Amino acid sequence: MPLVPMTAFLEDAKKNKYAVGQFNINNLEFVQAITQAAIEEKSPVIFGVSEGAMRYMGLEYTVAMAKAASEMAGVPIALHLDHGSSFEVVMKCIRAGFSSVMFDGSHHSFEDNIRLTKQVVEAAHAVGVSVEGELGTIGGVEDDVNVDEDAATLAKPAEAIRFWEETKVDYLAIAVGTAHGMYKGEPKIHFDIIEEVAKNIGAPVVLHGGSGVPDEAIRKAISCGVGKINVNTENQVACTAVIREVLAAKPNEIDPRKYLTPARDAIKEVVKGKIRLFGSNNRA
Repeated sequence: MPLVPMTAFLEDAKKNKYAVGQFNINNLEFVQAITQAAIEEKSPVIFGVSEGAMRYMGLEYTVAMAKAASEMAGVPIALHLDHGSSFEVVMKCIRAGFSSVMFDGSHHSFEDNIRLTKQVVEAAHAVGVSVEGELGTIGGVEDDVNVDEDAATLAKPAEAIRFWEETKVDYLAIAVGTAHGMYKGEPKIHFDIIEEVAKNIGAPVVLHGGSGVPDEAIRKAISCGVGKINVNTENQVACTAVIREVLAAKPNEIDPRKYLTPARDAIKEVVKGKIRLFGSNNRA
């Protein structure tokens, strides 16, 4: 099937209290691993593409790989711009074939974030592309996103509700205590903020920084209204660990297929585990 916007599984996820995983793609092996996991688990998935990954892979290659995977998979797949930094970047991705975009206006003032996000929503919705907005500042490091965790700011429920009422984004990412990258300790997630916002808006809440969050915290977040969870670092860690193991055991190995194949399998297993944890298995 063709790529779909994230609204394709929004209502079912809300009704049945599960979350759809965004798994970032960084190369062909990530695309293949995530797709195969989705097929085996009969789950919708979201390919997340950061601006850094897009520069690395090339916009045309990124879209071509995603479209090929979606046509082959037989499960709903959305191709989603992660942390789009400007209206221009968002429009470039939409024109190239992305089915979903995130505009991250969290570094702007609250009023400017609303104004700019509304422009993105108007343009994207006109061509059937879903939009994710962000409020509050999520700490940690991921590609172009680098925020000192001490500088991260939690979303204020009243502002989040007003933000959604004025922008009508399809998904709303709010800062609730998670961070990009792996955690040094256990994250302190503010479930009360998730619950307050989720019950007062018509969009699922998005949890960024899903790598390394304890399973029980993930389940609780979903029960409070989280409908999309982003995972990237855990896949990168699994991939790199296997490559290191293979090359340590066979230092003279030069065929990339010999270490990328087991690395791809490792990513697939992480994704399958997350799909089951999020409850999206057998929902495609």
